[in-house]
Amino acid sequence: MTKDCYHCGDPVPQDYHHQVEILGQPRDMCCPGCEAVAQTIVASGLTSYYEFRTAPAEKADLVPQQLQSLLLYDHEDIQQEFVRDNANHKEASLSLDGVSCAACAWLIEKQLKREAGVINIRVNTTTHRALLVWDPEQTKLSHLLNIIHQLGYKAAPFEADAQEQLYHRTMKNYLYRLGIAGIATMQVMMLAVALYFEIFGDLDAEFKNYLRWVSLIFATPVLLYSALPFYLNAWRNLRARTLGMDVPVSIALLFAYIASLYATVMEKGEVFFESISMFTFFLLLGRFLEMRARRQAAAASANLLKLVPAMATLADGSQVAAKTLKISDVVTVLPGESLPADGEIVQGETAIDESMLTGEPMPVSRSVGDNVFAGTINGDGNITLRVTQDRNNSLISNIVRLQDEAQSSKPKVAEIADIVARYFVAAILVISACTWFYWYQHRPEDALWITLAVLVATCPCALSLATPTALTCSTSSLGRLGILLRRGHVLETLCNVNQLVIDKTGTLTEGNVRLIDTHLVTPQSHMRWEETDVLATAAELERFANHPIARAFSGYRNSAYQFEQVENVIGSGLKGWRQGQEWRIGKAEFVLAEHPDYDAQLANCDERYQVWLSCDHELVAAFMLDDPIREDSAELIKQFKAAGIHVTMLTGDHSSAAHTVATALGIDELVAGASPEGKLAYLRSLPKEKVALMIGDGVNDAPVLAGAHLSVAMGGGTDVAKSSADMVLLGDQLSRILKARQLAIKTRKIIRENLAWSLGYNLIILPLAVAGFVAPYIAVVGMSGSSIIVVSNSLRLLKDNV
Repeated sequence: MTKDCYHCGDPVPQDYHHQVEILGQPRDMCCPGCEAVAQTIVASGLTSYYEFRTAPAEKADLVPQQLQSLLLYDHEDIQQEFVRDNANHKEASLSLDGVSCAACAWLIEKQLKREAGVINIRVNTTTHRALLVWDPEQTKLSHLLNIIHQLGYKAAPFEADAQEQLYHRTMKNYLYRLGIAGIATMQVMMLAVALYFEIFGDLDAEFKNYLRWVSLIFATPVLLYSALPFYLNAWRNLRARTLGMDVPVSIALLFAYIASLYATVMEKGEVFFESISMFTFFLLLGRFLEMRARRQAAAASANLLKLVPAMATLADGSQVAAKTLKISDVVTVLPGESLPADGEIVQGETAIDESMLTGEPMPVSRSVGDNVFAGTINGDGNITLRVTQDRNNSLISNIVRLQDEAQSSKPKVAEIADIVARYFVAAILVISACTWFYWYQHRPEDALWITLAVLVATCPCALSLATPTALTCSTSSLGRLGILLRRGHVLETLCNVNQLVIDKTGTLTEGNVRLIDTHLVTPQSHMRWEETDVLATAAELERFANHPIARAFSGYRNSAYQFEQVENVIGSGLKGWRQGQEWRIGKAEFVLAEHPDYDAQLANCDERYQVWLSCDHELVAAFMLDDPIREDSAELIKQFKAAGIHVTMLTGDHSSAAHTVATALGIDELVAGASPEGKLAYLRSLPKEKVALMIGDGVNDAPVLAGAHLSVAMGGGTDVAKSSADMVLLGDQLSRILKARQLAIKTRKIIRENLAWSLGYNLIILPLAVAGFVAPYIAVVGMSGSSIIVVSNSLRLLKDNV
């Protein structure tokens, strides 16, 4: 009986008997190419491809193993798990292995940006992640990943679990290298004491040479194994014709070893085996502590993905992998379980713990028709939900992606620091060469160790870490506050805000608009409408709007009053046609726009009524609405005014309610009845010295949100508003914007402290090292210590009391 290849479906030749274990069973393969690809898929943890594929794969060609592994990522079924479609482009978050400093990030970005089809690439050295955007019509993902591999780095799709495994594997390797360096350092130091201080009296030349050979034996594994990461990073930099922080370190270690080896073999000169061992030990210790601290800073966003359960229960009781859920799938969630996907509740009611998204500890009630989100925790009710977003487009995935974007976007101060660090390395090499030349002319026996101290002591590690670690920590803290950053300039601009421009409905007020009075108007035609007819007509029109006011009419909907056509005039209202009549609802100016006696009719409109209804341009009814002011609105305005920030309420509401809210909150300036164009015009009319922060939630706020220096969209607002804003407030607590501003100011302060420390340390240590006052081991301790101080200082931003 002929067997088919499990990978491609082709018949398996009778003389080919090779199998690969997939999904717990041995599977037949038809050729070495399919076998290699199948093994790579299994080794890469992508076996779910076989479980959920819809057709056999194409027959695999036998290509080099590394390239074959990367070619897998071009397969559409596999890309569904980690690639997002963004207009005509594709976007993916990648985990990077081997990135150690800003020079590594610069190198990857520089090389990839040269490639046709690469729209953008941003590397975050703190999280070891990259955000790649490319045009699939011009280039393939496997080609771009191969370029990264050719540079000496490893890149793979970001997955929280895989990133965690990579971190633990890297830390284990560092511990091995650190352990060998530590043991060797202790042994070599004991021998060095005997050599330098001759505690056993005058040593015979033969015995002294014997101690040197023993020191060489201990120092060699340190140089060849423990210090290997420094050489690899330095080689990557040199091969790409750039300079990184590990270049001077590697030069110092290799020169010291070669000079010591020469002195040992030729039995003349000084040896520096103890310096080599201590260099490596302290450098590795510093890197190890840096990695732990940076992981703590980067873990917050990555850990969000771990909140999504691995399995989901379908409506028929069967279980499937949560990442395979598709739109319209129906799943059940029991009490205490985490929701596997974004969806809409179709059965049951419960309380959902959404603290991981909004930061608000109290569960919120959710029932049929409400939207719920992956990773949140079901309370005490059984619910059934219909999936509305796949895993890549879920809210929690978007949060992680946007945080990556914000962390990868470098403010000007970070870009300047990276450039300074690169040129500083070149300056160090020149200064070190001059130092060696000078001391070789005056004290040749000290020239080498003084040069080594200069190379190591002035390595700009702390300078490169000063900004990215602080930004990563502050972004993580903002995430815990329920504030999602969408642009990289937010923290920088938030410190400079001196004008607050804020919308009313749904922002300063709760957005829980209630209809409290309906006033019927007898039109000139003397046609009298019943209140029920008027309310049903208004509700059917408002059904086409996405605004808190529209929700006030939702309870009066009646399909018998449906309209044949409805047009939404953003910022003014809606107009619809039914049985030859034109109905309008919205502002009085809009509903009476074509009335022959416009001015007189408009003058008779009572300002207490915010919404008006007309039929064929004649008034039919007026509606009085009530929207309670948020509890923390007053505190927000008070705090901003106390900080010397001018506050303007910019609203489309022209009724007396706008004046009531402005007066109650003590707002400095009120601009009422503004259209979207009017709001944008107001913003542009502000003096150049004004840095405006705009807070809004509606469709009509989108232009001004996009046009402001800095903008915040309320989490309950429209998708258009949220996509136009620089920040999204996931909850409804305005007070968190105050905390965000405090955090931004603290972040700026810490970045300045980090830069001052790193630059100050280098400016002080450099002349001392050149003058020969800094021993090599002191140089290593100082360099590692400065980096740890910078990272530890940044970690203060992770504390809650910002």
